[in-house]
Amino acid sequence: MVNWQVVEELQDLVADLPRFAQALAQLASRVGLDMSALNADHISLRCHQNATAERWRRGFLRCGDLFSESTIGGRPICLFRLPEPVCVAHWRFTLIELPWPGEKRYPHEGWEHIEIVLPGTPQTLNARALALLSDEGLSQPGLSVKTRSPKGEKERLPNPTLAVTDGSVTIKFHPYALEEVVASERASL
Repeated sequence: MVNWQVVEELQDLVADLPRFAQALAQLASRVGLDMSALNADHISLRCHQNATAERWRRGFLRCGDLFSESTIGGRPICLFRLPEPVCVAHWRFTLIELPWPGEKRYPHEGWEHIEIVLPGTPQTLNARALALLSDEGLSQPGLSVKTRSPKGEKERLPNPTLAVTDGSVTIKFHPYALEEVVASERASL
């Protein structure tokens, strides 16, 4: 398979990666998060237009495998597994999340968040995630912390999210790896 960095439909993502990596490092620093020992299992995109999502989908199909396609929150979300990773900080992401546009308007089309897996019970996710972040950092203006429990159509594992964002990039925390969640959907068939 071809390297994702040479696929024509993905050149805007190649160009956007340094911006994302820098913004992610700045956000982590602001909230006092030491990312070095954490397991981030995937990286995600955001876009405003269906045409952009469809172009990226075509591009990822040229360089990877469509691992899962489901509807969450009323919009399609594709997961791709790449043989050649997307490198950010110390992570080598081979799992890419491509959500179609929803009702929320994002300030930038491109790389938007990483998802860190904090194994443990879903009920204690918020406490475990917040313990990794500094109170001083979280009280800064322009930062927000949100919790959600998005659910796929056939998902059996509760996979709540705690997200920290500066409006440009986001760091999300989950109790389960995305592959475990997808496996729970397939087990329900």
